Amino acid sequence: MTSIKMTILKIGIVCLNALYTLMKIIPCSKKAVFISRQFDYISVDFKLINDELIKRDKQWKTVFLTKRIKSGLVGKIFYGFHIIRQMYHLATSKVVIIDGYCIAVSILSHKKSLLVIQIWHAIGCMKKFGYAMIGEEEGSSEEIAKIMKMHRNYDWALISSYSFINDYLEGFRISKDKILQIPLPKADLLSDDDYVKNQREKIFAEYPKLRDKKNILYCPTFRKNSDSEQIGIKRLIELIDFETYNFIYNPHPNSKVVIDDPNVISLPYKTMEVLPASDYVISDYSSVIYEAGLAKKSVFLYAYDWDEYSKKRSFNLDLEKDIPIVFSKEPQKIISAIKECEFDKNKFSEFIKDNVVIPSGGCTKAIVDLIIGEREENDERYNERNIEE
Repeated sequence: MTSIKMTILKIGIVCLNALYTLMKIIPCSKKAVFISRQFDYISVDFKLINDELIKRDKQWKTVFLTKRIKSGLVGKIFYGFHIIRQMYHLATSKVVIIDGYCIAVSILSHKKSLLVIQIWHAIGCMKKFGYAMIGEEEGSSEEIAKIMKMHRNYDWALISSYSFINDYLEGFRISKDKILQIPLPKADLLSDDDYVKNQREKIFAEYPKLRDKKNILYCPTFRKNSDSEQIGIKRLIELIDFETYNFIYNPHPNSKVVIDDPNVISLPYKTMEVLPASDYVISDYSSVIYEAGLAKKSVFLYAYDWDEYSKKRSFNLDLEKDIPIVFSKEPQKIISAIKECEFDKNKFSEFIKDNVVIPSGGCTKAIVDLIIGEREENDERYNERNIEE
């Protein structure tokens, strides 16, 4: 970024803080604002927190500001107006819950009474993020991160397990005592056998043909190179025995890949919702493996572009060694592993238990306890035995 653009950015931040100073004159109400630029809809995690909060205390008001930044100059301008809307609610709320980097939360100087809770948007930890990606192809520059005060102003950052605490310390650059072991609320649902069973039956009722065969769900991570993804999926589909299996393709929300094959099934559900209908889950570098593990599904990693992808992104895990499941670039090995039941349920279950630690009473309750101030003062914020200095 040029020095002129940097100067304009700094001036813009000063102006926003000046406007925000005026907004902070407005008194706060008993309000929680949920902000996300990961989705254009209310995520299941936001909904679960909202429902539990209102159930516990109907005096709370909630506001959802979920909007992705659209590409192009016009999209950025419109998002600029959306930030001003965020500022008003930040100035007049008791609590803000975010699931990713939020510009307004980080660059502004807030009232001391505002509680900022970062729940992040993924269960478990897979790819490096935030400050851990500084200088990399898909990361920010140190200068931009400093100007935008990336991941500043958090009171709490929630983590699915203290096994990842060093990754969060590196990604957020915050102190240990601001990190709490509370996974996303959807972990409550996915680890609930009744929810998984009922959701499976719901999908089967709408799509009866899914009852007749074993269901393979393919849910890859997002790739900018759609041609590469198209080829990778095609190689996988060619090996599917459609007499034995249904093949469900659930692309990343940002993916532009369209599979024109009558044997491939697409369902109008988000990945978490369709997981219960699956018997086998094929993914790659996505944290969906933790969700699938909670739902007790057999998981396989199809890494057809590993040589290329691993040069662009850094990981918190050695995918080939740390995760006790089949990891392969070759579609033949993935399909063979499914046919031969090459999946150690016990080892993978232990891996999930170590990396997604659900608190007593559930994740949703624990987060709402933070919001309304009912968390026990003697709760451990972190367990030093699980921290590698």
